[in-house]
Amino acid sequence: MRAAIYARVSTLDQEPENQLAELRRYVEARGWSAAEYVDKGVSGAKDRRPALDRMMVDAKRRTIDAVVVWRLDRFGRNLRHLVTAIEELNATGVTFISLGESIDTSSPSGRLLLGVLGSFAEFERERLRERVLAGLHRARSAGTRLGRPNVTVPIERLQAVAGLSHDAAARTLGISRSTLKRWRRARPGPKTPTN
Repeated sequence: MRAAIYARVSTLDQEPENQLAELRRYVEARGWSAAEYVDKGVSGAKDRRPALDRMMVDAKRRTIDAVVVWRLDRFGRNLRHLVTAIEELNATGVTFISLGESIDTSSPSGRLLLGVLGSFAEFERERLRERVLAGLHRARSAGTRLGRPNVTVPIERLQAVAGLSHDAAARTLGISRSTLKRWRRARPGPKTPTN
């Protein structure tokens, strides 16, 4: 069995040795070989971390069979990212083990716990969606205009690009293709190319 030991500390003056010593003992006791991935001075709230990213690539390449972490919060503090990353590992056939919480996705109880975490992550996403929708409703009720601000271009500039395709005219004016098409439909004038 090839294990990836993952450790993380949030600041550069912290040392991951406490985590690593316990993880090495666990791996050695099982007779597994181990590669170490250590992020120093990196917040667990960040989805992108150099050592974690390398480890996930190695997992996808199937150069490791298990990922072993000291505690879940060392792997990630964001529940959505945590569950997504563990599901990615499981999809590639890589077992996830967290010593602090006794999670081992190769066991039925570990998979059950992962399912519970997934339910909490889904609940968190739904609550966030509800808050966003409530905020949008409140802003609309208060008369706040949402979306990109209206951009106006003098009619002379619009006429200057009348012979150009939608894409070329939009690039020339520095606006989106859909905005240009809306303006052309709203203003009578010569027919223009329709790319």
